[in-house]
Amino acid sequence: MNMESPITRDPSEIAPETSAEAPGAYQFVLTNPTGIEAEAIRSLRTRTMAQHVREGRRALTLCTPTTGSGCTFVATNLAIALAQIGVKVALIDANLRRPMVGEAFGLRADAPGLADYLSDPAVSDDAILRETHVAGLSIIPAGKRVANPQELLSSERFRDLAGRMLREFDLTIFDTPPTNSCTDAQRISTITGYSLIVARKNASYVDDIATLSKLLRADRSTIVGCVLNDF
Repeated sequence: MNMESPITRDPSEIAPETSAEAPGAYQFVLTNPTGIEAEAIRSLRTRTMAQHVREGRRALTLCTPTTGSGCTFVATNLAIALAQIGVKVALIDANLRRPMVGEAFGLRADAPGLADYLSDPAVSDDAILRETHVAGLSIIPAGKRVANPQELLSSERFRDLAGRMLREFDLTIFDTPPTNSCTDAQRISTITGYSLIVARKNASYVDDIATLSKLLRADRSTIVGCVLNDF
């Protein structure tokens, strides 16, 4: 398993701005582009470009074994960094249990999103796909809270949406919940075929990472690397 450059900040430590028109504190690639965190993300971007976009791979699931690893933080900044070099990116918040992508981009908690689309056939995919202040980057927030996230993410409607995103974008990134609490990430990684593990020092155990790796490989998802936060 490969370790990427460390990312040293976590979303739980930061309060994002409320405006969707300006970069919030989650988005340090924009707010602090010369910092070591931004450099680490750009290094990860280079690897992602080499292994993914240039080889025609169009999807990536970010997975974490435990809560508090900064998975959304990495997903958000990686998506921004890729868009900055001309990659057309979609970032989907598939963490229907504790969503954070919409918040990272200043959206209201009740903004329509993935859960609304999956639970209501009357909601169109165009109604939940939002352009951002970053050229080339669109997001789908998680949307309303639902009681059956596992069922929704296992549905044909989700597969169809994922297929459309993969056709229309150079790279679609899926942010997912911790695997120690549910199997959502594994289901999504089976669809995307490629996974990036996000772990955090003093929060993620080696055994947990190894277990997650085995589960992902059993589901035929290729692990492209592992990001260690707060190393």
